[in-house]
Amino acid sequence: MIIIKRIKDIKLFVCDMDGTIYLSDTPIEGAAKFASTVREKGKRLLFFTNNASRTKSFYVDKLKRLGFGDCEVMTAGDVTISYLNTYYKGKKVYLVGTEALAAEMRMAGISLTDCPDAEVVVSSFDTELTYKKLRTACDALRNGAIYLSTHPDLNCPLKDGAMMPDSGAIAALITASTGKVPKYLGKPYQETAEAIERITGISAFQTASIGDRLYTDIALAKNSGMLSLLVLSGETKPQDINQSNAPDLVFDSIYDICQHI
Repeated sequence: MIIIKRIKDIKLFVCDMDGTIYLSDTPIEGAAKFASTVREKGKRLLFFTNNASRTKSFYVDKLKRLGFGDCEVMTAGDVTISYLNTYYKGKKVYLVGTEALAAEMRMAGISLTDCPDAEVVVSSFDTELTYKKLRTACDALRNGAIYLSTHPDLNCPLKDGAMMPDSGAIAALITASTGKVPKYLGKPYQETAEAIERITGISAFQTASIGDRLYTDIALAKNSGMLSLLVLSGETKPQDINQSNAPDLVFDSIYDICQHI
């Protein structure tokens, strides 16, 4: 009871998208009501997705089209771009990712290369994946490149319980070939928690992370001191929860959180 009362003191809700407020292009029932309730209560809502295959503007437009209004959005791609510009500025980067992510990286001043002489390899959720990309990435890593991944999600949830391979699955393939394990960014890593606090000015203790994945959305909260709210509308099933990964609270869907805000 004490934990559920803590929701009323939350100033910032960091909300996942895929599997939490929509599946593919279908809003989850009651998700738009949750968004409006947060705003009506004077709280701040930040939509954060590990899915870096699209641009931030794509998600802003999608959320508006699906009935969520004007939204503040952040992606694992944003965290990765910030990390590259902080620690590897000017280095040649080979990207295993979509052209949308590549365009955002170029706009941010990152030097992308098509050659295996890259100094840094970044892999992501790449719905335009080719064997050539995989081979070039592996060659660059064997040549000594640093390895980063935008996020560790293994599967992207679709409608009717279907799944498609996500960034973590692609990284696992590259690791199996090269033996190189990436530094993951996005949720649940500290770089993301720090970026959220820096951008919003709201402390982790006054923040709740809501999502459908134990190893990203919930782990982000557990690693940083946020309140962790799991919804069962996406990847995680009740039998997946154990003593070590358990969130603070579990809800069938995000709509069920409304009454506690």
